[in-house]
Amino acid sequence: MEFVRRVLSMRVCVSALVCLCVLASAGRVLHAQNGSAPAVQAAQPAQAAATAEQPKQAYSLPPEKLAKSIRLSHIRNLLNITSSLWDIIFLWLLLRLRVWAALEAWVLCVTGKKWVQGLLYFAAFIVITGVASLPFAIAGQYESRAYGISVQSWMSWWGDAGKSLAVSLAIGAPVLLLFHWIVKRWPRRYWLGAWIVSLPLMLLSIFISPLVIDPLFNKFEPLTAHHAALVDKLETVVSRTGIDIPPSRMFLMKASEKYNGLNAYVTGIGSSKRYVMWDTATDRLADDEVLFIFGHESGHYVLGHIPKMIAGTVVMLFFLFWCCALAVAWMVRRFGPRWGVAALEARAGFVVLLLAINIAGFVLQPLSNGISRYYEHQADVYGQEAMHGIVADPQRTAVSAFNHLGEAWLEDPNPSPLIEFWLYNHPSVQSRAQFALGYDPWANGGHGEFFSH
Repeated sequence: MEFVRRVLSMRVCVSALVCLCVLASAGRVLHAQNGSAPAVQAAQPAQAAATAEQPKQAYSLPPEKLAKSIRLSHIRNLLNITSSLWDIIFLWLLLRLRVWAALEAWVLCVTGKKWVQGLLYFAAFIVITGVASLPFAIAGQYESRAYGISVQSWMSWWGDAGKSLAVSLAIGAPVLLLFHWIVKRWPRRYWLGAWIVSLPLMLLSIFISPLVIDPLFNKFEPLTAHHAALVDKLETVVSRTGIDIPPSRMFLMKASEKYNGLNAYVTGIGSSKRYVMWDTATDRLADDEVLFIFGHESGHYVLGHIPKMIAGTVVMLFFLFWCCALAVAWMVRRFGPRWGVAALEARAGFVVLLLAINIAGFVLQPLSNGISRYYEHQADVYGQEAMHGIVADPQRTAVSAFNHLGEAWLEDPNPSPLIEFWLYNHPSVQSRAQFALGYDPWANGGHGEFFSH
């Protein structure tokens, strides 16, 4: 799940160009209908009968947690939407105030070496935009701590924020410098050059992320060192799916030092490919539920979601860069004098391009999330089929796993359809659990979609 989220929900905006080299490390989902009190049911038998006929929700929360999940979902949605809009507004505002033009004038006075000028400019750009988005990150951490989702201390959180900034500066500034050089080198066809270099940068980021980036923020240990018996069970799923993830590539992440939530994910490509299980999940989920989650994650590899996502992202970037290039040419002609931007080739002009990409990324968010939800549903089906015959009741196991995941993250059982359409990169927990409850292709001698057994 995590890998799909990282690739498909990657914002195609200012940080998207950086994310082509660094996959951002970092959501999940649904409202339970409580039965009426016995006294009310006795007073209104017709209403009680009608309620009894309604299908039971597969994912539900106790009343107290339900109220918390609804409040928390409102906060999450508000922060998500406002932070995305603020990214756009902030870039435009500093263009309007000629801050980016003034920053370019400053780096010209500091040094005569153009590549040093570029690194200084884009390093300052990353710091300024990072500080501007910091209040939203602080608010998110505050609410996560208040609702018991996060147990990370503020000192540790600030340490992660500092490391994230350092990684962005070390990798993001050179990447932005490279893209700006492409704009200057091919002013008419720069969008094509940017698109061409995006693919190798994307592949490199996927490869190095589990090896270099992830260990900076979390501790990883071999899963066999703590759960050898569980690894033996996972191997039964491995033999059925045929994926190449030996025990040496199964890892336990010490998530309990920072989170109360449950998670597992696959990441990497080629020799860096691996399966990661949070220790919160291994400690609190039954082994059968872990097998289902492992089957789900295996499905992403077996069903070719990774190359499909890469191919889809490459196609999307082609049209995005092309369309943004047309839009930026108009924006520079129309607003350039007001913003102090003489040409797109200027560094301040490059910020105009980033603004256009940011706007396009916000508009395209439902599309990328829709693709992600489709892949996640496929992986759910694959995971449930992969454990058929291995666990006693695949349906009950999957439903139980979804309920544990939803309760751990305090996911709203009934999100707004519009919110789910725009913001969710996974189907809602309710829809996933409801599907799992009714998915029984083996009834009457049938077989699954991906397995013949």
